[in-house]
Amino acid sequence: THVLDEYLERFRSTLFRQTMFATFEQQIHERVEAGDALTPDAFDEMYGDLKGDYYAPAELTGGIEREWQRIPHFYYDFYVYQYATGISAAAAIVERILDEGETAAADYREMLKAGGSEYPLDVVELAGIDMASPDPIESAVGVYDDYLDEIAALLDLE
Repeated sequence: THVLDEYLERFRSTLFRQTMFATFEQQIHERVEAGDALTPDAFDEMYGDLKGDYYAPAELTGGIEREWQRIPHFYYDFYVYQYATGISAAAAIVERILDEGETAAADYREMLKAGGSEYPLDVVELAGIDMASPDPIESAVGVYDDYLDEIAALLDLE
């Protein structure tokens, strides 16, 4: 169960937490474009609201709204969404290979061969994955749900 728990935590932090970070960054940029002042209090409010939205119904305590101050991702250009899209693409590729076998595996190898020669969405599409659709995200959430069910059964939580 330890390995499964570790996998779930890494998956959660990559898919959900990084998406929350990207949303926070997007909100900051929207405020700049609107001419709003960026203050620590405004950041606390935005971040605290997002934490509440993402972690409901858990009660948030201990100044978690100030967590944004210690996250180094925010000191660099907007890029954290790539973690969530990457794990979503990976989950969809694995699911496709498990479902379709060698044809999907060959498509995946073609994607790898393409490397950075094209726009990333086009490269991933070589593996049969349309990142412009909600399907890869839904697939990733489904994988996460399946593993949650598995650990719940192992721990007798059902």
